[in-house]
Amino acid sequence: MPLDDNFVYMPPQEPLKILYEDADLVVIEKPAGLLSVPGRLPEHHDSAYFRVLDKFPNAKITHRLDMATSGILMFAKHRDAEVAVSKMFQARSVHKNYIALVQGRLLGEGSVDVPLITDWENRPRQMVHFELGKPAKTLYQALSYDVEQAITRVLLTPITGRSHQLRVHMMHIGHPITGDKIYHPEPSRSPLKRMALHASYLAFTQPLSGEQVEIQGNVPF
Repeated sequence: MPLDDNFVYMPPQEPLKILYEDADLVVIEKPAGLLSVPGRLPEHHDSAYFRVLDKFPNAKITHRLDMATSGILMFAKHRDAEVAVSKMFQARSVHKNYIALVQGRLLGEGSVDVPLITDWENRPRQMVHFELGKPAKTLYQALSYDVEQAITRVLLTPITGRSHQLRVHMMHIGHPITGDKIYHPEPSRSPLKRMALHASYLAFTQPLSGEQVEIQGNVPF
């Protein structure tokens, strides 16, 4: 996600929590407010990747989370693992779940299947575009509803991995994620001081060892 040159970056300083590690991979829990990878300017270099490199000097990036999103983030420890994990993501054989708090009462379960494209005049914003957009699909399941806050807790499963996909899809069906400063019309209405989106679950077959890996993180809201 490109950062505005005037953006004041103040990432959280607590140590990264390692959720899983083997000879090939390391999986951490990224806090909200920390970049996944370094930004363009020197003051934006602090990131999950930068911190992982401090302990694993040959680490490689396998996927990313938005700065405002917290949760499970995986890195490869070496080049062979990076290639294997990249093929795994391309084959969509990685199962990912997110927990979000969305505005309004969302009922039951369903899917959002609308194509997305970058809104180039308003980057990093993405938008729905039925003619030029790339296919994007998200499954959702309402978990609970807070009547006082008018907020639904929802389980989100991305089938594709487009930029800002969950955020745009929830906005598209009229239930933007609370605290989302890009897509929520009133982000300050959130009961939290952050965007309520957390990568909570990751499951896959370790591509080099064949081991079945299942990782469950703690949702901080």
